[in-house]
Amino acid sequence: MTAETTYATRWRAALLGTLIVAGGGGYWLGHLGTGEASTPTAKERNILYWYDPMVPLEHYDNPGALSSMGMKTQPKYADEGGTPGEAPGITVNPAAMQNLGVRVVAAQMGSLAATLNVTGSIDFNQRDVAIIQARSGGFVSRVYARAPGDVIGAGAPIADVQLPEWGGAQTEFLSVRRLGRPDLTAAARQRLRLLGMSEGVIAGVERSGHTNGMITITSPISGVIQTLDARAGVTLAMGQTLAQVTGLGTVWLNAAVPEAQAGSVRIGQSASATLTAFPGETFGGRILAVLPTTQADSRTLTVRIELANRGGRLRPGMFAQVALGGTGGTALLVPSEAVIRTGTRTIVMLATGNGRYQPAEVRTGREGGGQTEILEGLAAGEKVVASGQFLLDSEASLTGIPARKLGSAK
Repeated sequence: MTAETTYATRWRAALLGTLIVAGGGGYWLGHLGTGEASTPTAKERNILYWYDPMVPLEHYDNPGALSSMGMKTQPKYADEGGTPGEAPGITVNPAAMQNLGVRVVAAQMGSLAATLNVTGSIDFNQRDVAIIQARSGGFVSRVYARAPGDVIGAGAPIADVQLPEWGGAQTEFLSVRRLGRPDLTAAARQRLRLLGMSEGVIAGVERSGHTNGMITITSPISGVIQTLDARAGVTLAMGQTLAQVTGLGTVWLNAAVPEAQAGSVRIGQSASATLTAFPGETFGGRILAVLPTTQADSRTLTVRIELANRGGRLRPGMFAQVALGGTGGTALLVPSEAVIRTGTRTIVMLATGNGRYQPAEVRTGREGGGQTEILEGLAAGEKVVASGQFLLDSEASLTGIPARKLGSAK
């Protein structure tokens, strides 16, 4: 016995003596609560075969047979398939619908809330990094009170560096300038720029008429010092790194999204974060990147979100609860409770009119806010059963009514 038959059999056992008329002709639910007979007598109706509702796939040729369950068989009538040209289904009269609590809703187009709650941690924004180097060879004559981990502002001094090459180039510039040759003066000034001198340093030499081979190297951005190699008396080679500073104006929030939910996130999607350090506050941002690798141990994908860090309160390492929101665009929606998942297929119970119902296979998509997206199997405006559908599906399975296949929607 298949899992689907077992499932239906259990429902049938609970419904015996109460419920449904199959295929529009019926034998018990058509007039539930009325006490009236509505169908012809057995002698007037064409009997196709005898069967046991507990095992509907077994067919017998005479009424005296016992099923494999040891139960007495009952007739299956030809008119239980409905009137000619009518879609297969089961029929429930209005009184029975009320007794069963059947509620019908229409599938309609709408916007599905795409909220996904995950966790994440704050990290430095690795795109906001400044590498501080010596542009020419020299040596460090003075260092300032700095250490890795210090938070500094833009323009904060790192070290004073003596650059002999700068002194020679500045002497040459002043000599050429005294010749009164604009073309040679412009070439000498360009050489100073190529050696790494700022316009301010060049203007100072030109104004004072004196060379200055000493430069104070400063941080171009505000942030935290990650590395610091400047030490007094150290000889520097051209291009040697003195310090690395990472900005704190924005930070990254790396959220761990389960692999099964990876298809519901996209770049640009809105996100909000809450942290235990700041109860009652919400920090908003947008997904900056979805990293291309999956964590093998946790089966999660890392989603990178950029957050504004006003006042530098968000510190790398902090833990956050993350809600990935936004809308998933327009979709065909039905209430999630209307969807029946049997393990081998997904169906809904269609209300086809005149109290008739038929199962229909569907292919579902995302879920959110009590709504389920229907990708295939339904058309907008078709009505489905949102409560009491399990009873109807049980009877449809036991009486052999086929489900409408995918691709057969209006």
